Amino acid sequence: MADSAKATDPADGTDPAKKPDSANATGSAKAAAPTGTTDTTNPADAVDSADSHEPATPAGAVEPAESAAPVAPAEPSESTRPTDSADSTEPADSTDSAHPADSAEAAQSEDDTDADAQSDEPTSQLPPRAGWFGWRTRFPLAARVVRVGTSVLAGALLLVALVVPDRLDRMSFQSFLRLPVELIVLAVVLLVLPARARRIAAVVTGAFVGLSTVLKCLDMGFYETLARPFDLVFDWVLLSDAADWMKDSFGHSGEVLAIIGVIVLLIAVLAGSALAMVRLADVLAKHRPMAVRTTLVLGVVWIMCFTLSVQVGGVTLATKGYSQFLSNRVKYVREGLGDADVFKKQLTVDAFAKTPPNQLLTGLRGKDVLFTFIESYGRVALDDPTMAPEMDKTLTAGDARLKAAGFSSRSAWLRSPVTGAGSWLAHSTFLSGLWIKNQQRYRTVTTSTRATLTSYFQKTGAWRTVGIVPGVRKSWPEGKYFGLDNIYDSTHLGYQGPYFSWTPVPDQFSLESFEKLEYGKKNRDPIMAEIILASSHNPWSPIAHTIPWNQLGDGTIFNQIKKEGTNPTEVWKSAKRVRTEYRKAIQYSVDSLTQWVQRYGNKNTVLVFLGDHQPVPTVTGGTADRDVPITIVAHDPKVLDKISSWGWTDGLKPADSAPVLGMDKFRDRFMTAYAK
Repeated sequence: MADSAKATDPADGTDPAKKPDSANATGSAKAAAPTGTTDTTNPADAVDSADSHEPATPAGAVEPAESAAPVAPAEPSESTRPTDSADSTEPADSTDSAHPADSAEAAQSEDDTDADAQSDEPTSQLPPRAGWFGWRTRFPLAARVVRVGTSVLAGALLLVALVVPDRLDRMSFQSFLRLPVELIVLAVVLLVLPARARRIAAVVTGAFVGLSTVLKCLDMGFYETLARPFDLVFDWVLLSDAADWMKDSFGHSGEVLAIIGVIVLLIAVLAGSALAMVRLADVLAKHRPMAVRTTLVLGVVWIMCFTLSVQVGGVTLATKGYSQFLSNRVKYVREGLGDADVFKKQLTVDAFAKTPPNQLLTGLRGKDVLFTFIESYGRVALDDPTMAPEMDKTLTAGDARLKAAGFSSRSAWLRSPVTGAGSWLAHSTFLSGLWIKNQQRYRTVTTSTRATLTSYFQKTGAWRTVGIVPGVRKSWPEGKYFGLDNIYDSTHLGYQGPYFSWTPVPDQFSLESFEKLEYGKKNRDPIMAEIILASSHNPWSPIAHTIPWNQLGDGTIFNQIKKEGTNPTEVWKSAKRVRTEYRKAIQYSVDSLTQWVQRYGNKNTVLVFLGDHQPVPTVTGGTADRDVPITIVAHDPKVLDKISSWGWTDGLKPADSAPVLGMDKFRDRFMTAYAK
């Protein structure tokens, strides 16, 4: 009789070995419980309340009858009291508990019942996943702090990406205390999308925000060097030039480190922004009611602040700057793609295309005409109060030097199409008479039949045309387009000395080589030369200084001069030092040129020298001015008389009020003045 009380009830599915003592106390009444009832006792609670002295019955075994002696009844605890079955005090049905077959039947079905109980166990009773290798379970408070911190960091990263300026000179603490409307719009979109679409949208949007952040970083660099944003259509070719500049200025290791840094930054920004957006999407979905309310409040705040033009530290609080940034980029791309057609039309307009060669430049026949570019010689060198006093001394000394040799000069200003860099664009603008403002225009004009100022000299047959281009270290097929009979690059000037950062050949040596290779030859034809002086090229450290001309030799003397020079890494730690070294480099170039004219010039020498563009914003202070000085020097007074109506200033320094002419306008004006 007691055996039946220990047997497994098929409906209950509870292993008799794990029954608590309270179940034994009810005797056969428990065993005879109706089959329609289900034991809802938590297995864990049942185990805790089991009699520790009662041995566990192996699964599938029938307990011997002699071991079924009744035990003292125990009051069942609340945690083990059945909720669905009849009250435990209800009299048991004697026929159910006393029949001998009950025990056997229970024993036979024990295995099946135990298996069913295991298979029917609800999944909610499985232990929770630990996550983070169990770290979240062991340290729940720390895990919560990390989760909250990650969410806050994700939001902060996205906020920074949306409000960060694309110019370093606009970077301030106040610029980050702004509420971008784009963040509110993103939150709304993520809230309305279903789970799968939300995750995809978060990844794509995050990556896009990352790409735009990279573009802003490129803009920062371009504004610092070229005073303009990165051009998505034309500027990709300049990245290789930037790598070359890094190598020339800071060595191969500097170039490699810069490239690695750019790649790491690119990956970090893209991955970080995508993960941050996914995290934000998850937080919004998990806390949807609060997210909806917060987004609504932020939207109202943005509208009010935008309407009232609320500012924080002089910066507008409610901003749509990110949208404006993207809109401007789309505009620039559209203009860039359409610029080709506009420029092709300009190529066909040439006032001198049909002029017979014998009628071209007749006012300069028999003269040696030298067009000389001084790298980065900009208006700032003459206007900046920290540089102007020393530059005035150099120009005054140059004037005295030239006058002593019988030369006169007049000066004015030209407006360059570029600033900070892009010398070849300025050169081609000056010579072609077209506004060459990007690489696409440069490639188009140099592959066209458009005549240049230098090629018109060649076309007349009255001049031998040569190019002194020490900055060229690779093949330069464009040289043929510019109408140069012979080109002397850095490998053809006979220089055996060291580089000065980017500069392959010091200016004084380049000019001396021109004298030996071309200008000093006897019984020669008149020469038209394009000379590019490169010593004043960024980074202006170390720089050479003039030495006695008869000591130049093969240039090895410059090894010691370079050792005595400054270190560019140290110089560029201070903007003040950069400006000082820049000014010294310009002084060196001007001194070298005026000394050369004094030493080698003659009555037929005509020198036109100018800057190609302003230096980088580190020197200019971010001014938008693109003016460069231009000077015409001649021994024959008739040469300067032909431009007397131009209103230029006497001497090497143009007055502040001197005329400013677009660099693309000089070709036609010069050819018109000297047509007779």
